[in-house]
Amino acid sequence: MSLRQLPAVKAFERPDSYQWDAPSSALELWAAAPMVAPQAAAESDQTITIYDVIGEDYWTGGGFTAKRMSGALRAIGEKPVTVSINSPGGDMFEGLAIFNMLKDHKAEVTVKVMGLAASAASLIAMAGDQILMGQGSFLMIHNAWGVVVGNRHDMRAGADMFEPFDSAMAEIYAARSGQTGDKIAAMMDAETFINAKDARDLGFSDGDFAAPEGDAASDGGASARMQSRRRLEALLAKQGVPRSERRKMFRDAGMRDAADPATPRAGFDHTGFDMAAAERLLATLKA
Repeated sequence: MSLRQLPAVKAFERPDSYQWDAPSSALELWAAAPMVAPQAAAESDQTITIYDVIGEDYWTGGGFTAKRMSGALRAIGEKPVTVSINSPGGDMFEGLAIFNMLKDHKAEVTVKVMGLAASAASLIAMAGDQILMGQGSFLMIHNAWGVVVGNRHDMRAGADMFEPFDSAMAEIYAARSGQTGDKIAAMMDAETFINAKDARDLGFSDGDFAAPEGDAASDGGASARMQSRRRLEALLAKQGVPRSERRKMFRDAGMRDAADPATPRAGFDHTGFDMAAAERLLATLKA
């Protein structure tokens, strides 16, 4: 990162029992927001789009990973880069790795929040030399989020792991915004959504921009199908269905989606979404 000095974040050891997820509140807002195709956000071949959950999604083949960010930055080289974000968050370990890559990039990094940068995605956004937020967009910050499966020893190890991670995230938010550590900790405890105006006033962003409008019809309805799938996932998450079980349900029901491209040069494609299967899945869940 060329213009700002942010805290260096050490690598945390990932427990075998840890399973990542995005908060249901973030998934719900993400699903409700108008979709913008990555091509609409692409200003040049130095733009990287993060329009997916953070972390690898083995069930769908999607997710934005540190590996994808590394490849995109290698392709761009030591040139200024723009990172456009619309993500509900996800894997905090991947989010930290991506933050470190952008922080250490040799040229200027501009981050544009196109709709939502929540959880791990908000952490990635903090790596921007400039952080710009589109009209109607949000940041969301909260304490470390995930699921630990196992016995009491695994649960205790998970709690011990989350505590220093919360401290590391709070340090980054405080350094980037200029807010006190205590205020940041309170905002994280409360799971705080921050709109564009408040983000600018609080120091989380540097300005606004007019985001391009989504066009669900431009790709033959694929965006509408993707948005419907996201709404269904948000509903399942809100009802407490774990991410691993949601993915199994989608797979069994024949519902898939493809990952958004890491850069505007990559192909943009969506596979089918079966609304009849979605309705059957909801009926089964209610029963």
